[in-house]
Amino acid sequence: MSSTQPAIPAHRYTAELAETIELKWQDRWEERGTFHADNPEGDLAGPLADKHPFFLLDMFPYPSGKGLHVGHPLGYIATDTVARFHRMKGDNVLYTMGYDAFGLPAEQYAVQTGQHPRVTTDENIANMRRQLRRLGLSHDQRRSLSTTDVDYVRWTQWIFTQIFNSWFDPEAIAPDGSQGAARPVSELRDKLAAGDVALPDGRPWEELNAVEQARVVDSFRLAYISEAPVNWCPGLGTVLANEEVTADGRSERGNFPVFKRNLRQWMMRITAYGQRLENDLDTINWPDKVRSMQRNWIGRSEGATVTFQVPGATQAGSVVNELQVYTTRPDTLFGATFMVVAPEHPLLGGTIGGEADDADALTVPALWPDGTKEAWRGTYASPRDAVAAYRAQAARKTEMERTAEDREKTGVFTGFYGTNPTNGHAVPIFVADYVLWGYGTGAIMAVPAHDQRDWDFARAFDLDVIRTIGDANDPYGHDLDDSAYTGDGIAVDSANDEISLNGMSKDEAKAAMTQWLESKGLGHGTVTYRLRDWLFSRQRYWGEPFPIVWDDNGLPHALPEDMLPVELPEISDYSPRTFDPDDSQSSPDAPLGRADEWVEVELDLGDGLKKYRRETNTMPQWAGSCWYEMRYTDPNNDEALASAANLDYWMGPREGKPSGGTDLYVGGVEHAVLHLLYARFWQKVLFDLGHVPDAEPYHTLFNQGYVQAYAYTDERKQYVPADEVEGDEATGFTWNGQPVNREYGKMGKSLKNIVTPDEMYDAYGADVFRVYEMSMGPLDVSRPWETRAVVGSQRFLQRLWRNAVDENTGEVTVTDEAADLETRRLLARTIADVTVEYENMRVNTAVAKLIVLNNHITSLPAVPREIMEPLVLMVSPVAPHIAEELWERLGHDESLARVPFPVVTDESLLVEDTVTAIVQANGKVRARLEVSPSISGDDLQAAALELAPIQRLLDGREPLKVIVRAPSLVNIVLPKN
Repeated sequence: MSSTQPAIPAHRYTAELAETIELKWQDRWEERGTFHADNPEGDLAGPLADKHPFFLLDMFPYPSGKGLHVGHPLGYIATDTVARFHRMKGDNVLYTMGYDAFGLPAEQYAVQTGQHPRVTTDENIANMRRQLRRLGLSHDQRRSLSTTDVDYVRWTQWIFTQIFNSWFDPEAIAPDGSQGAARPVSELRDKLAAGDVALPDGRPWEELNAVEQARVVDSFRLAYISEAPVNWCPGLGTVLANEEVTADGRSERGNFPVFKRNLRQWMMRITAYGQRLENDLDTINWPDKVRSMQRNWIGRSEGATVTFQVPGATQAGSVVNELQVYTTRPDTLFGATFMVVAPEHPLLGGTIGGEADDADALTVPALWPDGTKEAWRGTYASPRDAVAAYRAQAARKTEMERTAEDREKTGVFTGFYGTNPTNGHAVPIFVADYVLWGYGTGAIMAVPAHDQRDWDFARAFDLDVIRTIGDANDPYGHDLDDSAYTGDGIAVDSANDEISLNGMSKDEAKAAMTQWLESKGLGHGTVTYRLRDWLFSRQRYWGEPFPIVWDDNGLPHALPEDMLPVELPEISDYSPRTFDPDDSQSSPDAPLGRADEWVEVELDLGDGLKKYRRETNTMPQWAGSCWYEMRYTDPNNDEALASAANLDYWMGPREGKPSGGTDLYVGGVEHAVLHLLYARFWQKVLFDLGHVPDAEPYHTLFNQGYVQAYAYTDERKQYVPADEVEGDEATGFTWNGQPVNREYGKMGKSLKNIVTPDEMYDAYGADVFRVYEMSMGPLDVSRPWETRAVVGSQRFLQRLWRNAVDENTGEVTVTDEAADLETRRLLARTIADVTVEYENMRVNTAVAKLIVLNNHITSLPAVPREIMEPLVLMVSPVAPHIAEELWERLGHDESLARVPFPVVTDESLLVEDTVTAIVQANGKVRARLEVSPSISGDDLQAAALELAPIQRLLDGREPLKVIVRAPSLVNIVLPKN
């Protein structure tokens, strides 16, 4: 006996029909410029600029060669839903997408294959644009850009020259009234000449020759060259910013070990803005978690800088008989019994690694001083031997290894003594790798009585332990022979002939000691930050060239605007010279240094034709992503990065947005420090210089969650294809009949659990995919991907389609007859609720309410137009293609993209309250629904069965039984496994 499958109706909403509809409307939107946003002026000017502006964007994606998986579009669908909703509210919406296209992956591929990074990058961008277009995102494509575009590089380089040609004047007032601001270096020259700003070495300005004056100015610039400890990553062949190094002391990209080296590198003086970066966090609408992360990274602390005299010391070839130490606890100064300097400290000779580790090159004593304890000598014949050996060991360690909390503090005596300014005691100075040069002063004072690790160090090296803090009720009750006293209390044993702290609280003692130090010229109150200046050099090819040339005196010069952009030369070898990832003694060697004809140039920079050498490092990938939102506002401007009028219209302060910046910025919390902190810094510099209308780039920030997935491993711990695994939690999981272990986390090709948007488009269509991602849960919460649950979203749209279109004939079936009161009430409540949900980015609950209305009208003998049209409009932000198609079939010629969002005109229809319906499965509460008190049992059951948690539990099966007690309860009896 044979059987045949029933024929699918010709006009049923299937994946094939969805594709036809979606491609049709994507082409039509593009042809008509449906999503174009108008500017007040310039080539994109138009009448929409008379409307209220709304500027939203996603965080700049990197165009990976792997393409998108279903986790990537979560934020994009959310922002598109918001963009479409705001257009329907009457706003002029700026919404586009660009590509953060410089970076290591394309260059690493170039190193392996010899293919130019631009070829790889352009191919990846084209693929990503295809995937995003197929998703139906309402981008204004005229504004799309890539950081690798020549015009964009030009303005990135121009911004660098603005930063290079500026300094931070602590006395200046920023346009928003903040203390301290960026000012042109021309003003600095005037102040140096007038004596208003002191030279670092105290000499008069007029005694310096031109080269010396230029070097002084260079030392003040916001972009400057410094020989400082940097994170050298041999495996990547480049140095990295602190923020690009993981907590394990490895590179964020590639997981290679990172080592500290002293190298000459470009730096950005972001530390000058530490206070403003912290203060202005209170002016923006960001998640508390992100603001807290930035505050912790900025790490403001108050204390004092204390000067210890160091007889016989030399630094940088000059006799400098003092050592400065920063401490947050100047109240404990009487208890400082030893000091520690970083291995890189100039007191010892500076740079570690290479020839500087030769004992004879060090600036420490050649012989052990009289009275040196045996515990301090170890096995070494001299301080130079001890320090040289220790520095060599430190050079091979990562910063993480040096500063790990659980490691024992080690060190060697340098042969130097400092003098405690409070009591004149000689304090031995050790070198230890847990102290880092570049953090604070690179030297610390140790008070072993009140720090357990210092106490351990003091016991190991036979050092004094002097109490300065005691419990207020029993100051001497704690036995310091047993351990350090680390609690709070009052100051004890802290007095000399001029000052006594005894009996004071911590804050009182800190203030008194700081005042005394200042009165004696022995120190001063200091505010410090954990934040370090931003390392801005990369020894790679695929990045923005610096608009800098060097003259014969070794002075840098910024190229004038008419010489920009500086484009990358063609080279044949993209490889960094270092390939051994563990070679901490290797050195960076930028590939651009091989392009001799490009490097050596003759230019006239205003004083005649001269020979110069171009900077051969490139900017980090972060450069282009620091300002792309500004270029979105005016992407074709040849005269400025964007016109003042366009910037002010889109990003200036206005009612409801007092701090300025973009209206909404959506992206992952993983960018809480790196990108967001850097972008805020650039924005503030440009604001101080008058180029942008506000000091903050992003007014409202939203962090979306992640789409995660199950992965499966066999007995060999090898991953197997997730889509081929069978079973469930009760029976266990198998692949090819063999048991496998399930784990939960991210998607990845190596985990064999990738699901691509292309697969979803083919199987269901883009609208179903969009609805499913938006209905999986709150946007800011991570959620598991379950392909089999997508069918619930498909049923919703199929039912929506059937409510307006006959599946056999394709004819529209809506009626012009008036709806009954119950249906009108439900429509009014849905409009009111969905409006609030969209406004607050609660798209999942908006979809749930639309499902309730859609299910209700399914039960009507005929669907009234007065109900169907508002429903289509409300669905359109999340499922735009099917909504556009239905809108056209309902008799409308124009796109619904700017049709006003439905509003409730009869407030009396909202009087009826809602009730909360509990949805159970096998007696356990799984979800809740807000429904009308008069909802029918059938409508309540249908709404409950459409919920994502129930869909996952059913896994495509039919329930054994559904018990409904409208309007308050639905209990679903699940089928047995």
